[in-house]
Amino acid sequence: MSTPAVFLAEFHRAFGLRHAESPGLPPAEHVTVHRRLVEEEAAEAVEAMAGEDLAHIAQELADVVYVAYSAALAYGIDLDAVLAEIHRANMTKLGPDGLPVRREDGKVLKGPDFEPADVAAVLQRQAAGTK
Repeated sequence: MSTPAVFLAEFHRAFGLRHAESPGLPPAEHVTVHRRLVEEEAAEAVEAMAGEDLAHIAQELADVVYVAYSAALAYGIDLDAVLAEIHRANMTKLGPDGLPVRREDGKVLKGPDFEPADVAAVLQRQAAGTK
């Protein structure tokens, strides 16, 4: 099964876009383009979610993911690995009873055993080639 990272690597190769092999800051013009794309697509997703057209909402959410993965490639970030670390940390938000700790509005809060994500370590492993 293909992942967003695989899709975007194919897109970047086909269109001759930056695809850094290790984490680092891309040239300023690349940052500007990716910032604009993320801002545009996030705003479009928010706007779509104000409506009731599920297909439109799905399209806009997918576009947010697409541009996020594209930006990650430009920065040389293995976003799948970063997401795995974020997921690991989020799963430590459960309370001592194994149930979610929630605010009244439904937001999941950090439980007493929460361990923050160590994204810097993920990037260091990627830079060292040990992912």
